[in-house]
Amino acid sequence: MKRIESILVKKEETSLNVFKLKAMVRGKEAPAILMYGSPDPDAVASAMALEEILRRTSGIARCTLISTEPVARQQNREFIRAMRLDIGLLDKSDLDSFDLIALVDAQPTFFGQSLENIPVRPQIVLDHHPAAGVWHAELADIRPNYGALSTVMMEYLLTAKVRIPRKLYTALLYGIKTDTNNFERDSILEDITAYYLAYSRANRQLIRRIELNQIPEKYFKYFDYAFHHRRRYRDRAMCFLGKVESTDACVQVADFFIRIAEIYYVLIAGIVRDRLVIVLRGDGYRQDCGAIAIKAFGGYGSAGGHKSAARVEIPLEALKAPLDEDFSQENVEQFMIQCLRRARKRARPSEPPPAQNS
Repeated sequence: MKRIESILVKKEETSLNVFKLKAMVRGKEAPAILMYGSPDPDAVASAMALEEILRRTSGIARCTLISTEPVARQQNREFIRAMRLDIGLLDKSDLDSFDLIALVDAQPTFFGQSLENIPVRPQIVLDHHPAAGVWHAELADIRPNYGALSTVMMEYLLTAKVRIPRKLYTALLYGIKTDTNNFERDSILEDITAYYLAYSRANRQLIRRIELNQIPEKYFKYFDYAFHHRRRYRDRAMCFLGKVESTDACVQVADFFIRIAEIYYVLIAGIVRDRLVIVLRGDGYRQDCGAIAIKAFGGYGSAGGHKSAARVEIPLEALKAPLDEDFSQENVEQFMIQCLRRARKRARPSEPPPAQNS
């Protein structure tokens, strides 16, 4: 096991960042760890890992965990309940009361204007998504080649020589497991190594229990609607669900459709409060969902992700003109098709086209 751990700690970058992190938090008393969107297991596990490092190396009693949206997915609620965590909401938190702000599984540009008027800017940014926009943080560690941020945090924990409790091993294992989709998505040796280490020490029975609680019964209506109203283009499927209660409804439907035989690329969209959310799923081979999301929809809102999974969020205000204020299923899906066609035309010959026959 020592040999396994050595693969994760022999990194000069991680050692320097751990040293910098310890220096930054010296004398701090009220740190906040922010997550963007509805917190998923990778973000939550990473936040738990960062809190453990701060508590064990700097004497900080506790950190405040904050997300921009409530926990939506059933499995994630079960996971957070099992971890006994209290995660507050950004719009109900007084950020002026914190003397240190860290972002995990996110970057400052993800938050839009939410962080613009706070006295303490984010000093720590830890993420594994591609760098987005222009921003600055005293400690910024962005590793887009990693399949999960939980892997990076495992490196931090081992480098800082922090004893990892079984509960945290369980969280990190679940974070890696979900964000790599059991290694069906892009991952590297470090992800596999961290998974193996966590697997040997985690409560796997707890994870099994959480995974069995997947789909709320109230989501059945979305599956039914998508089945009867989907558009099919050879090996691709698309559906606009209309207004949905959370982004997770789109995620659940997209995850289901990508498992259907002879479908390799899926777009499921829905209106969540004041945004159009588009969830993309693919096999990670024929298409690059993250690249498609950016090329097709990046000009309207935030977009990005990985080869097999991506998400787009567009303010409805930005779509009033392109859609002529008509948010019917036919009009929204036609808008998505046009965006995909334009992206395909802009794609270089050496790149796989974002969509075909659409």
